[in-house]
Amino acid sequence: MITFRQKGDFSNLNNFFEKCKGIVHKSNLDKYGQAGVAALKSATPRDTGETASSWYYEIVRGKDSATIEFKNSKLTTSGTPVAILIQYGHGTGNGGYVEGIDYINPALKPIFQNMADDLWREVNT
Repeated sequence: MITFRQKGDFSNLNNFFEKCKGIVHKSNLDKYGQAGVAALKSATPRDTGETASSWYYEIVRGKDSATIEFKNSKLTTSGTPVAILIQYGHGTGNGGYVEGIDYINPALKPIFQNMADDLWREVNT
């Protein structure tokens, strides 16, 4: 048998979570979404520039969550996102292989770090 005992209440924890919920609202997420799109556009390798200019983001809200999804609308004729082919590499029509370039992770890393730092600062003030 497992038994849990606690003294006091969870009011401080509940207050913390309520404060967190208020901080993560659409305007804050929009700020990071726009910054992420700008970073991705800047970091995307360019041939024609179509893939770089095709970045956008969507905010997806769940019951207890909010997510920023970065997307790219430039697709191959078969429907594969070109940005993913650049990131991970791909085979060519004549049997060759084009090695991927990790440009998405380095572009978004400082955006995620800024978001974490900003949210931590907000929660702790």
